[in-house]
Amino acid sequence: MKKLRVLSLAAFALIIAGLNSCSKTDPVQQLTNNELSAEVKAKITSLGFDVTDAYVTEGGYIVENDIFLTDEDLNQPIDWQSFYIAEVEQYRTTKLVTGLPRNITIRVASGVASSIIAATDAAIARYNAEGLQLTFSRVTSGGNIVIKKAPNGAGYIASAGFPTSTGNPYSQILFNNTYGSWNANTLASIIAHEVGHCIGFRHTDYMDRSYSCGGGYYNEGASTVGAVHIPGTPTGPDAASWMLACIGNGTNRPFNANDQTALSTLY
Repeated sequence: MKKLRVLSLAAFALIIAGLNSCSKTDPVQQLTNNELSAEVKAKITSLGFDVTDAYVTEGGYIVENDIFLTDEDLNQPIDWQSFYIAEVEQYRTTKLVTGLPRNITIRVASGVASSIIAATDAAIARYNAEGLQLTFSRVTSGGNIVIKKAPNGAGYIASAGFPTSTGNPYSQILFNNTYGSWNANTLASIIAHEVGHCIGFRHTDYMDRSYSCGGGYYNEGASTVGAVHIPGTPTGPDAASWMLACIGNGTNRPFNANDQTALSTLY
Protein backbone atom coordinates (compact mmCIF):
# COMPACT_ATOMS: atom_id res chain seq x y z
CA MET A 1 0.00 0.00 0.00
CA LYS A 2 1.15 3.51 -0.76
CA LYS A 3 0.47 6.95 0.65
CA LEU A 4 -1.87 9.43 -1.02
CA ARG A 5 -0.15 12.06 -3.08
CA VAL A 6 -2.84 14.48 -2.00
CA LEU A 7 -4.07 13.78 1.52
CA SER A 8 -7.40 15.39 0.69
CA LEU A 9 -8.03 12.32 -1.48
CA ALA A 10 -7.72 10.11 1.57
CA ALA A 11 -11.23 8.94 0.97
CA PHE A 12 -9.92 4.45 -0.15
CA ALA A 13 -2.42 -2.54 -3.30
CA LEU A 14 2.04 -0.53 -1.62
CA ILE A 15 -0.46 7.64 -2.78
CA ILE A 16 -0.08 3.14 -0.30
CA ALA A 17 0.97 -3.10 -2.50
CA GLY A 18 0.46 -2.75 -2.24
CA LEU A 19 -1.28 -1.69 -0.04
CA ASN A 20 -1.50 -1.12 -0.83
CA SER A 21 -4.89 -4.63 0.69
CA CYS A 22 -4.24 1.36 -0.30
CA SER A 23 -4.08 5.27 -0.37
CA LYS A 24 -1.02 7.21 0.83
CA THR A 25 1.22 10.40 0.48
CA ASP A 26 4.21 10.97 -1.78
CA PRO A 27 6.43 7.88 -1.64
CA VAL A 28 9.87 8.15 -0.09
CA GLN A 29 12.41 8.94 -2.77
CA GLN A 30 14.38 5.80 -3.58
CA LEU A 31 18.15 5.83 -3.82
CA THR A 32 19.74 5.49 -7.25
CA ASN A 33 20.96 1.97 -6.44
CA ASN A 34 17.34 0.92 -5.93
CA GLU A 35 16.35 1.82 -9.47
CA LEU A 36 15.35 -0.97 -11.85
CA SER A 37 17.26 -2.07 -14.92
CA ALA A 38 15.59 -1.78 -18.31
CA GLU A 39 15.36 -5.58 -18.47
CA VAL A 40 13.57 -5.84 -15.12
CA LYS A 41 11.20 -3.01 -16.06
CA ALA A 42 10.34 -4.81 -19.29
CA LYS A 43 9.56 -8.03 -17.41
CA ILE A 44 7.37 -6.22 -14.88
CA THR A 45 5.50 -4.44 -17.66
CA SER A 46 4.98 -7.73 -19.53
CA LEU A 47 3.16 -9.04 -16.44
CA GLY A 48 0.75 -6.12 -16.52
CA PHE A 49 2.17 -4.10 -13.61
CA ASP A 50 2.96 -0.40 -13.48
CA VAL A 51 6.69 0.40 -13.20
CA THR A 52 6.26 4.14 -12.57
CA ASP A 53 7.20 3.96 -8.87
CA ALA A 54 8.67 0.44 -8.83
CA TYR A 55 11.95 -0.12 -7.04
CA VAL A 56 14.34 -2.76 -5.74
CA THR A 57 13.79 -3.99 -2.20
CA GLU A 58 15.13 -6.84 -0.10
CA GLY A 59 14.55 -10.09 -2.00
CA GLY A 60 12.78 -8.58 -5.00
CA TYR A 61 10.82 -5.55 -6.18
CA ILE A 62 7.91 -3.39 -4.99
CA VAL A 63 5.42 -2.46 -7.71
CA GLU A 64 2.14 -0.51 -7.56
CA ASN A 65 3.23 0.68 -4.11
CA ASP A 66 2.43 -2.49 -2.15
CA ILE A 67 2.90 -5.58 -4.34
CA PHE A 68 6.07 -7.64 -3.87
CA LEU A 69 7.51 -9.55 -6.82
CA THR A 70 10.56 -11.83 -6.86
CA ASP A 71 12.83 -12.69 -9.79
CA GLU A 72 11.04 -16.04 -9.89
CA ASP A 73 7.76 -14.20 -10.46
CA LEU A 74 9.30 -12.17 -13.28
CA ASN A 75 10.70 -15.25 -15.01
CA GLN A 76 7.55 -17.38 -14.99
CA PRO A 77 6.09 -18.34 -18.38
CA ILE A 78 3.40 -15.96 -19.62
CA ASP A 79 -0.14 -17.30 -19.35
CA TRP A 80 -1.58 -16.00 -22.60
CA GLN A 81 -5.02 -17.49 -21.88
CA SER A 82 -5.38 -14.93 -19.08
CA PHE A 83 -4.62 -11.97 -21.34
CA TYR A 84 -7.11 -9.19 -20.55
CA ILE A 85 -7.41 -5.50 -21.28
CA ALA A 86 -8.06 -3.70 -18.00
CA GLU A 87 -11.22 -1.63 -17.77
CA VAL A 88 -13.04 -0.82 -14.54
CA GLU A 89 -14.10 -4.03 -12.85
CA GLN A 90 -12.65 -5.95 -9.91
CA TYR A 91 -9.78 -8.25 -10.69
CA ARG A 92 -8.08 -11.36 -9.43
CA THR A 93 -4.78 -12.95 -10.32
CA THR A 94 -4.52 -16.23 -12.20
CA LYS A 95 -3.41 -17.86 -8.93
CA LEU A 96 -5.88 -18.52 -6.12
CA VAL A 97 -5.84 -20.40 -2.82
CA THR A 98 -7.02 -23.99 -3.32
CA GLY A 99 -8.04 -26.89 -1.08
CA LEU A 100 -11.30 -25.33 0.08
CA PRO A 101 -12.80 -25.28 2.62
CA ARG A 102 -9.64 -24.11 4.32
CA ASN A 103 -8.50 -22.09 7.31
CA ILE A 104 -5.55 -19.72 6.85
CA THR A 105 -3.51 -18.88 9.94
CA ILE A 106 -1.92 -15.46 10.38
CA ARG A 107 0.86 -14.57 12.83
CA VAL A 108 2.11 -11.11 13.78
CA ALA A 109 5.88 -11.41 14.26
CA SER A 110 7.86 -9.69 16.99
CA GLY A 111 9.10 -6.24 16.02
CA VAL A 112 5.84 -5.22 14.32
CA ALA A 113 3.95 -2.30 15.88
CA SER A 114 1.67 -3.61 18.65
CA SER A 115 -1.34 -1.92 17.01
CA ILE A 116 -1.15 -4.46 14.19
CA ILE A 117 -2.25 -7.27 16.48
CA ALA A 118 -5.65 -5.61 16.99
CA ALA A 119 -5.74 -4.62 13.29
CA THR A 120 -5.14 -8.24 12.29
CA ASP A 121 -7.90 -9.49 14.59
CA ALA A 122 -10.28 -6.91 13.11
CA ALA A 123 -9.32 -7.85 9.53
CA ILE A 124 -9.82 -11.55 10.30
CA ALA A 125 -13.26 -10.79 11.77
CA ARG A 126 -14.23 -8.98 8.55
CA TYR A 127 -13.36 -12.01 6.42
CA ASN A 128 -14.90 -14.58 8.74
CA ALA A 129 -18.17 -12.63 8.87
CA GLU A 130 -18.63 -13.28 5.12
CA GLY A 131 -19.26 -17.02 5.48
CA LEU A 132 -16.64 -17.95 2.89
CA GLN A 133 -15.06 -21.35 2.35
CA LEU A 134 -11.83 -19.59 3.24
CA THR A 135 -11.57 -18.66 6.93
CA PHE A 136 -8.80 -17.05 8.97
CA SER A 137 -7.42 -17.26 12.50
CA ARG A 138 -4.53 -15.57 14.30
CA VAL A 139 -1.83 -17.75 15.83
CA THR A 140 1.20 -17.00 18.00
CA SER A 141 3.54 -19.50 16.34
CA GLY A 142 3.92 -20.73 12.78
CA GLY A 143 1.34 -19.20 10.47
CA ASN A 144 0.48 -19.54 6.78
CA ILE A 145 0.86 -15.76 6.53
CA VAL A 146 3.34 -13.94 8.77
CA ILE A 147 3.16 -10.16 9.23
CA LYS A 148 6.69 -8.85 9.59
CA LYS A 149 8.35 -5.47 10.06
CA ALA A 150 9.21 -3.83 6.72
CA PRO A 151 12.88 -2.96 6.09
CA ASN A 152 14.05 0.38 7.46
CA GLY A 153 13.39 3.18 4.96
CA ALA A 154 10.61 1.30 3.16
CA GLY A 155 8.61 3.68 0.95
CA TYR A 156 5.27 1.97 1.49
CA ILE A 157 2.79 1.34 4.31
CA ALA A 158 2.54 -2.40 3.73
CA SER A 159 3.25 -4.91 0.99
CA ALA A 160 2.38 -8.48 0.03
CA GLY A 161 2.53 -10.88 -2.90
CA PHE A 162 0.17 -13.31 -4.62
CA PRO A 163 -0.66 -17.01 -4.07
CA THR A 164 1.81 -19.70 -5.05
CA SER A 165 1.42 -22.01 -8.04
CA THR A 166 0.61 -24.80 -5.55
CA GLY A 167 -2.48 -23.00 -4.23
CA ASN A 168 -1.12 -21.58 -0.99
CA PRO A 169 -1.54 -17.95 0.08
CA TYR A 170 1.45 -15.64 -0.17
CA SER A 171 3.41 -16.24 3.01
CA GLN A 172 4.15 -12.76 4.34
CA ILE A 173 2.96 -9.19 4.72
CA LEU A 174 5.51 -6.47 5.45
CA PHE A 175 4.27 -3.56 7.57
CA ASN A 176 6.06 -0.22 7.91
CA ASN A 177 6.06 0.65 11.64
CA THR A 178 6.11 4.36 10.75
CA TYR A 179 2.36 4.02 10.30
CA GLY A 180 1.68 2.04 13.48
CA SER A 181 -0.06 4.99 15.15
CA TRP A 182 -2.62 5.39 12.35
CA ASN A 183 -6.36 5.08 12.99
CA ALA A 184 -7.38 1.57 14.11
CA ASN A 185 -10.00 1.14 11.37
CA THR A 186 -7.51 2.31 8.74
CA LEU A 187 -4.95 -0.23 9.94
CA ALA A 188 -7.58 -2.98 9.86
CA SER A 189 -8.44 -1.95 6.28
CA ILE A 190 -4.75 -2.07 5.33
CA ILE A 191 -4.24 -5.55 6.76
CA ALA A 192 -7.45 -6.80 5.10
CA HIS A 193 -6.19 -5.30 1.82
CA GLU A 194 -2.81 -7.03 2.03
CA VAL A 195 -4.48 -10.32 2.95
CA GLY A 196 -6.56 -9.74 -0.19
CA HIS A 197 -3.37 -9.73 -2.26
CA CYS A 198 -2.15 -12.87 -0.46
CA ILE A 199 -5.29 -14.75 -1.58
CA GLY A 200 -5.23 -13.45 -5.15
CA PHE A 201 -6.90 -10.05 -5.47
CA ARG A 202 -5.56 -7.20 -7.60
CA HIS A 203 -6.34 -3.52 -7.02
CA THR A 204 -9.94 -2.55 -7.80
CA ASP A 205 -8.74 0.59 -9.59
CA TYR A 206 -6.37 -1.43 -11.76
CA MET A 207 -7.75 0.48 -14.75
CA ASP A 208 -6.51 3.80 -13.33
CA ARG A 209 -4.66 3.94 -10.02
CA SER A 210 -4.96 7.73 -9.92
CA TYR A 211 -8.58 7.08 -8.90
CA SER A 212 -7.49 6.40 -5.30
CA CYS A 213 -3.87 7.57 -5.35
CA GLY A 214 -4.16 10.97 -7.03
CA GLY A 215 -1.75 12.19 -9.70
CA GLY A 216 -2.19 11.64 -13.41
CA TYR A 217 -4.32 9.04 -15.16
CA TYR A 218 -2.63 5.67 -15.49
CA ASN A 219 -4.29 2.63 -17.11
CA GLU A 220 -2.07 -0.39 -16.61
CA GLY A 221 -3.38 -1.80 -19.86
CA ALA A 222 -2.95 -5.36 -21.07
CA SER A 223 -2.03 -7.98 -18.52
CA THR A 224 -0.84 -11.51 -19.16
CA VAL A 225 -0.80 -13.15 -15.75
CA GLY A 226 -2.88 -11.22 -13.32
CA ALA A 227 -5.97 -9.25 -14.28
CA VAL A 228 -8.91 -11.62 -14.61
CA HIS A 229 -12.27 -9.88 -14.31
CA ILE A 230 -14.49 -11.17 -11.48
CA PRO A 231 -18.05 -11.65 -12.80
CA GLY A 232 -20.71 -9.58 -11.11
CA THR A 233 -18.43 -6.74 -10.07
CA PRO A 234 -19.12 -3.16 -11.22
CA THR A 235 -18.43 -1.69 -14.63
CA GLY A 236 -17.63 1.71 -13.14
CA PRO A 237 -15.33 3.03 -10.39
CA ASP A 238 -16.05 1.68 -6.91
CA ALA A 239 -15.23 4.38 -4.39
CA ALA A 240 -15.33 2.24 -1.24
CA SER A 241 -13.69 -1.04 -2.26
CA TRP A 242 -11.21 -2.58 0.18
CA MET A 243 -8.84 -3.31 -2.73
CA LEU A 244 -8.43 0.25 -4.02
CA ALA A 245 -4.73 0.99 -4.48
CA CYS A 246 -4.31 3.81 -1.96
CA ILE A 247 -5.63 4.79 1.47
CA GLY A 248 -5.20 7.71 3.84
CA ASN A 249 -5.24 7.84 7.62
CA GLY A 250 -8.79 7.99 8.99
CA THR A 251 -10.34 6.02 6.11
CA ASN A 252 -12.22 2.83 6.90
CA ARG A 253 -12.92 0.30 4.13
CA PRO A 254 -15.01 -2.64 5.31
CA PHE A 255 -16.21 -4.90 2.49
CA ASN A 256 -18.87 -3.21 0.40
CA ALA A 257 -21.51 -5.11 -1.61
CA ASN A 258 -19.25 -5.43 -4.66
CA ASP A 259 -16.35 -6.68 -2.52
CA GLN A 260 -18.67 -9.28 -1.02
CA THR A 261 -19.64 -10.41 -4.51
CA ALA A 262 -15.98 -10.72 -5.47
CA LEU A 263 -15.11 -12.67 -2.32
CA SER A 264 -18.07 -15.05 -2.56
CA THR A 265 -17.41 -15.64 -6.27
CA LEU A 266 -13.85 -16.79 -5.61
CA TYR A 267 -14.17 -18.36 -2.16
